[in-house]
Amino acid sequence: MSLFMLLLADDPTEFADLSPAELQAVIARYSAWSEDMAAQGRLRGGHKLCDEGGKILRREGDALVVRDGPYAEVREIVSGYFLIEAADYADAEAIARTCPHAASRGSITIREIESMENP
Repeated sequence: MSLFMLLLADDPTEFADLSPAELQAVIARYSAWSEDMAAQGRLRGGHKLCDEGGKILRREGDALVVRDGPYAEVREIVSGYFLIEAADYADAEAIARTCPHAASRGSITIREIESMENP
């Protein structure tokens, strides 16, 4: 089995008009999915990220520059992630398709984590 990161991206304003009960229902769907993946031995971790967008660190010439991110023209931000175990990309995609985020207008980026261990 390999490790894959599911990067969840969405427009945070999409949830702004939800009532507290509707928001709790969304959270319950993600929690139930996480618990199911953990029970299957597939979930290795995951968290929701803060909506404010974070910081971007980039080299510009000889200096490292830190800026607020994402920029105003960016609608989607990475809003969370799950770390899962899967046999290959096809298996990781099948798991991602069951994630509640797949039913939203956001996106899920699937990336395999390269092992840094010596053989």
